Amino acid sequence: MTIPDSTVEASVEDGSPSSNGNSNGHHREVRKRQRVVIRFAGDSGDGMQLTGDRFTSEAAAFGNDLATLPNFPAEIRAPAGTLPGVSSFQLHFADYDILTPGDRPDVLVAMNPAALKSNIADLPHGGILIANSDEFTKRNLTKVGYDANPLEDDSLSAYTVHSVAMATLARGALAETGLSKKDAERAKNMFALGLLCWMYHRPTEGTERFLREKFARRPELAEANILAFRAGWNYGETTESFAVTYEVAPAKLKQGIYRQITGNTALAYGIVAAGQQSGLPVFLGSYPITPASDILHELSKHKSFGVTTFQAEDEISGIGSAIGAAFGGALGVTTTSGPGISLKSEATGLAVALELPLLVIDVQRGGPSTGLPTKTEQADLLQAMFGRNGECPLPIIAPRSPGDCFAAALEATKLAVTYRTPVMLLSDGSLANGSEPWKVPEVHDLPRIDPGFATEPNATDDSGDFWPYQRDDDTLARPWAIPGTPGLEHRIGGLEKADGKGSISYDPDNHDRMVRLRQAKIDHIPVPDIEVDDPDGDAEVLVLGWGSTYGPIGAGCRRVRGLGMSVAQAHLRHLNPLPANLGDVLRSYRTVLVPEMNLGQLALLLRGRYLVDVKSYTKVSGLPFRAEELQNVFIDALKGDLL
Repeated sequence: MTIPDSTVEASVEDGSPSSNGNSNGHHREVRKRQRVVIRFAGDSGDGMQLTGDRFTSEAAAFGNDLATLPNFPAEIRAPAGTLPGVSSFQLHFADYDILTPGDRPDVLVAMNPAALKSNIADLPHGGILIANSDEFTKRNLTKVGYDANPLEDDSLSAYTVHSVAMATLARGALAETGLSKKDAERAKNMFALGLLCWMYHRPTEGTERFLREKFARRPELAEANILAFRAGWNYGETTESFAVTYEVAPAKLKQGIYRQITGNTALAYGIVAAGQQSGLPVFLGSYPITPASDILHELSKHKSFGVTTFQAEDEISGIGSAIGAAFGGALGVTTTSGPGISLKSEATGLAVALELPLLVIDVQRGGPSTGLPTKTEQADLLQAMFGRNGECPLPIIAPRSPGDCFAAALEATKLAVTYRTPVMLLSDGSLANGSEPWKVPEVHDLPRIDPGFATEPNATDDSGDFWPYQRDDDTLARPWAIPGTPGLEHRIGGLEKADGKGSISYDPDNHDRMVRLRQAKIDHIPVPDIEVDDPDGDAEVLVLGWGSTYGPIGAGCRRVRGLGMSVAQAHLRHLNPLPANLGDVLRSYRTVLVPEMNLGQLALLLRGRYLVDVKSYTKVSGLPFRAEELQNVFIDALKGDLL
């Protein structure tokens, strides 16, 4: 479905209001929206992630296109009611294809004063605020610096404010269940969910079914949460406070079977699929680290697909075990985030020297050091390129969306197996935790991956030996021989090897040759040419991105084009090697702008490689770019005002 780009990302469009007769006799206005952004915010113990995820699931079941942005503190349990303890979940759903979780919420659900203070600046004037008035006590207000209750003075007059005693109402709904007051009040997030589902005409059966499954061992808790959920829905139905409800029609997506998926889940499924398409057993050696841990959690559920997961005692053991599995003929995988990549660097270099297939997944987060464990960043590109001793090249791939993580895992595996090399896959926190509808692929459409194991000796002399570093003429890959195969006994290790025979060699000329062969193997990997989205063909400014910036850049370009301006967009999936036509593309535009969630790492690489004066726009706040933010930057670039 094609919508004028300037309106779909820039504003909420109302359809013709209609009247809806409710069972209680109230007649409410029903407004049609093309898109809505909702943000649930509360204390880290208020269940905002679960609430947002459930609303997302109902939007997905209804058929909307959607994108989400969970945002939560790194502390396991920050002090209750404080600003550092605020957790939020933003959902953007629409009746057309969307690219981002939205810039600013149309609706803010604030469960306490801290959530209000942390998020109110993002709510545009005229936006809807639904606040849990029970938590706006003098003590909680003082914690976050409020001198007076903002729900009772004029400080929120720019917004449509609904003050709802959610905890009290949830407690009343559960009065007959026998639950304690504390336990009953914990269901206030389900009350909020029910109210929002009523407000936006969301189906309810899925949530009730989910709660019964989640609390199957504690059916009394399942029914309590369902009662609170229904109480929220009924509150909206019966109160006169809400004069308007909203409808967002299903999106017209390509025909197929869809499911809501996060980037980490998509990566896990891609790894499972890669094992099936290659016929290789999958071994994951991993040390838990935010935000990559969910890949380990998900893969551990799929033993029936030949997946073995090993939770190692540290990062080095994780990659070491994966290398050992690769030597034994398995698809070796290790997952981590930025600090873990630092710890894995020596073993990654070993895998490069061994020339064994290995998938190294880096779910990037804010750094340096422990940094911002639950926030997103793209600052590991240079580490992926050069963060090992010696000349140590490897391919690098970056998915652009949560669903694209599935295809990226398959593609990275195919490169690793075909070229006998570690491959770095650069995801990030916004992809890992964000979600979108994903069209489930047909198995017969997935690429086949041929391990091509060595089966017989290959020496070029008359010895009848197996030479582990004899190379394929086309790929420069060395043979992969499973230990125990008769006649293919061989030794490998981290010391430099003689070309072909694989014996330890300190010969200077041999080392020079081996270094250049390893580099040539990566340089000659055929990657698709970069494609440029330039609708009018006359753009003077090219915006080039990589990884998760795809959505915000695309949304920003839509806005600019909707204003009648011409801008081109291109996106890199392969960061090493780069597409063969990239230099010509960069030189064909007056200005090349690269937005990155770092301090200009890709721009640095492009300037050095192609001698093009690439312009950077950078952000390291732990949050993704906003479409409005990039729109203004793109306009400055078009006017020649970019610094």
